[in-house]
Amino acid sequence: MTGKKAATILLAASLVASLAACSKSESGSSASPEASQVPSASTAPSASEAPVEEALQPEPGATLKIWEDKPQQSFVEARIKEFQEKYGVTVTFEELPPTDQVTKLTTDGPAGLGADVVVFPHDKVGGAVQAGLILPNDVFAGEVTAANAENAVKAVTFEDVLYGYPYSIETYGLFYNKKLFPTPPTTFDEIINFAKTYNDPKNNKYTLMWELQQFYYDFGFMATTGGYIFGDDNTNKEDIGLNNEGAIEGITFMKSLKDAVLPVKTGDVSGDIKNGLFSDGTLALDINGPWRISEFKEAGVDFGVAPLPSFNGKPMKSFSGVKGYYVNAFTKYPNASKLLAEFLSNKDSQMKNFEMNGTLPANKEVASDPKVTGDPTNQAFLKQFENSVPMPSLPEMNSVWGPITSAISDIWDGGKDVKTSLDTAVQQIKDSMKSSK
Repeated sequence: MTGKKAATILLAASLVASLAACSKSESGSSASPEASQVPSASTAPSASEAPVEEALQPEPGATLKIWEDKPQQSFVEARIKEFQEKYGVTVTFEELPPTDQVTKLTTDGPAGLGADVVVFPHDKVGGAVQAGLILPNDVFAGEVTAANAENAVKAVTFEDVLYGYPYSIETYGLFYNKKLFPTPPTTFDEIINFAKTYNDPKNNKYTLMWELQQFYYDFGFMATTGGYIFGDDNTNKEDIGLNNEGAIEGITFMKSLKDAVLPVKTGDVSGDIKNGLFSDGTLALDINGPWRISEFKEAGVDFGVAPLPSFNGKPMKSFSGVKGYYVNAFTKYPNASKLLAEFLSNKDSQMKNFEMNGTLPANKEVASDPKVTGDPTNQAFLKQFENSVPMPSLPEMNSVWGPITSAISDIWDGGKDVKTSLDTAVQQIKDSMKSSK
């Protein structure tokens, strides 16, 4: 570890400690000392304990700002109105895409201009923590862990400390055209057999597509057979599993699909191209996410969604993402901010978010509610999420995307040897990680 990185981490630790102390003195909270400590992700409150929110109170005169995405505005504004009525804390909404928030918080946080509560994809957690930008989810850790899906909690945890307040999950599944597949295929053998008589590239007729140039989708093949990015559930950056036997087996199978199912180059399968083909009814199967549902409905496609098919006797895994709220480490009102983050992500909020926006819930009770399970599309994505791998939140993931994407291109487009290509990618990743230290 360099001196610069060590100093940054020490500063972040000091900042978290000082804010926690400030929170106690300002709120006059009657919570037990344990409530201010950071519990492990497996800690759960006992049935006899009073609700945490009764013990934690907002600081006198607290006013808050939240950054959120435009599609979430109606939901957030409805809930912050209820929050204000309950706690007497005024909250203002400011539109900012989640993918931009960590970058903006890096400058606006220390300057006192950042939102008190922010939201971003979970793979940004590691970088945000190491930069000292967010506070641990200490007070509500037990109930958040107990209420939400294990994969969702794991995704917003970094180095065994829970930071996030998860509220939605997403992964990809298999969209199928019901006119061509009245019943969705459950194995790749079925897909390969169908392609023998259906594929007609000259007339834009294809059996199956996914975004070949995006490792986000390709990863599912290697993960199914035992490949992984980092060891110990993507927490050990010293252990890279992108070229182990399982990864080689999975990518070898994927490579075989070029001749059998998808005879195109990686650059020929952009999102726009395949979405257009599925909307036109000439693409039978599309590996895609819930973000495309409205587009396909508007196109008038009679489609369904199913979990990904199996190959080599194993159900195909997928990458998954989790959105959650986080508390700005530089907030003047940490108690009020934690209460707001919990309020916007609790069971009632996740149900309202689903009803208003179709947001798939992280909360287990909401996910099992008939309102959610009554839709087969929701069922399919939730089932696939159970067989998914949360994207790594380690900052070292930035070193992975380029080399592994190049390796996939060499394998698919250039017919290069799978093991050699993956070995080269892993060495490039290790070199990049060393140079960034």
